[in-house]
Amino acid sequence: MARRKIVAGNWKMNMTPSEAVALVETLKPLVQSEDVDVVYGVPAIDIIPVVEAVKGTNVAVAAENMYFEEKGAYTGEISPAMLVDAGVKYVILGHSERRDYFKETDADINKKVLKAFEHGLTPIMCCGESLEQRQQGITMDWIRQQVKIGFQNVTADQAKTAVIAYEPIWAIGTGMTATSEQAEEVCKGIRECIAEMYDDATAAEIRIQYGGSVNAGNAAELFAMPDIDGGLVGGASLKADFGKIVNYK
Repeated sequence: MARRKIVAGNWKMNMTPSEAVALVETLKPLVQSEDVDVVYGVPAIDIIPVVEAVKGTNVAVAAENMYFEEKGAYTGEISPAMLVDAGVKYVILGHSERRDYFKETDADINKKVLKAFEHGLTPIMCCGESLEQRQQGITMDWIRQQVKIGFQNVTADQAKTAVIAYEPIWAIGTGMTATSEQAEEVCKGIRECIAEMYDDATAAEIRIQYGGSVNAGNAAELFAMPDIDGGLVGGASLKADFGKIVNYK
């Protein structure tokens, strides 16, 4: 069975609640697809209005982060139960910006991944290497570590439903894109890592996205690769171009 493509927009720290609703209304007619799962990853303050705005459409909503505790004295954090109650289906975890600016570790991300599954949220777990790491020839070593620690104690049944997003840090927001071959090589390596951790059946089901300057011009070529199951899209997800990426065929 062919894996269903998944195209998720990561809005990052953009869009006020009113702007978010306006963007959803603009995108509604453009992102309809029967073949692709469409997800908007939106800032926490936009979740409730965006969930309301996408009702009756093919779009699911993702949070851009969450905490790994159920509740308590964690000022400024958001729990998985809050996300579920608000209508969220996915959560982006371990984005390179979270790892870099907010010092999240592989172990932190693993706690969040486990907590997401506990609450029925689908994690989109990000991994990726810096330009320096690529030049040093340690890309796959680095990413295998991120995946192995990130998925520690995750069951095969859970892993099958997860999404991994490969985002080379050197290609995020830089206009530089990994070639389709470079992206495929790493996504294939991630799938092989999952096969080692679990089995071939789990590796065949898990969906692996490419992220890093995905746009309307390069989506079709990237998504045609055998181990790339869609994209995690940054800047282009805030424009009408997102519709062209969703309907890349």
